[in-house]
Amino acid sequence: MTETVSSELPGQEFPVARGCPFAEPEEYTRLRERKPVSKVRLHGGEQAWWVSGHTEARAILADRRFSSDRRKDNYPNPSGDPRFRERFRNQPPPMVSLDGAEHAAVRRSVLSEFTAKRLAALRPRIQQIVDGFIDDMLASDSRPVDLVQTLSLPVPSLVICEMLGVPYRDHDYFQSRTAAMIRRTAPPEERLRAFDELQAYLADLLARKESEPGDDLYSRQIAQQREQGAPDHERLVSTATGLLVAGHETTANMISLGVLALLEHPGQLALIKADPGNTPLAVEELLRYFTIVETAISRVATEDVEIGGVTIKADEGVIVSGLSANRDPAVFENPAELDLTRGARHHIAFGYGPHQCLGQNLARVELQIVFDTLFRRIPGLRLAAPTDDIPFKTNAPVYGAYELPVTW
Repeated sequence: MTETVSSELPGQEFPVARGCPFAEPEEYTRLRERKPVSKVRLHGGEQAWWVSGHTEARAILADRRFSSDRRKDNYPNPSGDPRFRERFRNQPPPMVSLDGAEHAAVRRSVLSEFTAKRLAALRPRIQQIVDGFIDDMLASDSRPVDLVQTLSLPVPSLVICEMLGVPYRDHDYFQSRTAAMIRRTAPPEERLRAFDELQAYLADLLARKESEPGDDLYSRQIAQQREQGAPDHERLVSTATGLLVAGHETTANMISLGVLALLEHPGQLALIKADPGNTPLAVEELLRYFTIVETAISRVATEDVEIGGVTIKADEGVIVSGLSANRDPAVFENPAELDLTRGARHHIAFGYGPHQCLGQNLARVELQIVFDTLFRRIPGLRLAAPTDDIPFKTNAPVYGAYELPVTW
């Protein structure tokens, strides 16, 4: 038997800000226990289906009857500001917003940049980058230091700059634009302006690469399109924006939160200090535990679909709560506990199905190298402030810490 329902928890707007960095909001737990596919009210008044069960989440993400096209009328818009949807309608959609064959073609065009072979070749350079920033930390006379600014943000920023062909000297510019774009508390016009400025910067960079190509992803994308005909400048800019933003912001936040969690759980930290062979499993558990991109996986049903005993009708919007799905006790025993030996590779922190994160293995490599190197070279690393005093990104679509003061 199927059913459709009015908004669950009608007095509550979704998504809900985290009150604790180590826990999901209580409202998420209640919905998952009561009805893992529920109607909720978003900020701004729209309604959408909220999917919080792990089984239901994976079913939706693997089902091609759910569209990723953000231009559709009922694609969930948690901001409540119609200008964001209109902006998507008036430009080529990014890769994450394409469906079917169109999505597969764009994804294939960059997939070779993220193969296991290419990432293995990158490992020595990533290690060199991590060591360089830790050298700078150790050479500093001041204590404490902000790990966000000294390690968490610069490591993935420099890695992605070198991969894409973005001059690292411009990192302050694109990082500030990215931060403004994803800050939910910023006025909508400020967020849209930051988006336009970042796209203008990348359009200019790509135009220069057409005449002066390098050994980088952006230059190879231009060469590929030339082989197929004239380069599609708007499509190149759209793809370039998505890769640059996703390539540093998410990993930077995971580095900070991972270090925080390990320092607050010394017994767990001891496992990777004793044997770096444990670090790959630790990374999977930390990804599951925090699920920093908790509500980015949205869809629109293209036909009526029954999921979890509920009928989601054609043209209704759906938000898959990765954070809640990754805390589902039916799949993860004692999910609120950090257990680095769990082996949680079936988490959906990187999504699932055809749109699963393209750069997930790059992120894994960076996280493994950072955690192993940081705690080996600075074994006495400790927090320089109580966790309650750390400013967290409670109102951003990518969760993290604005600052993480540490000392040794």
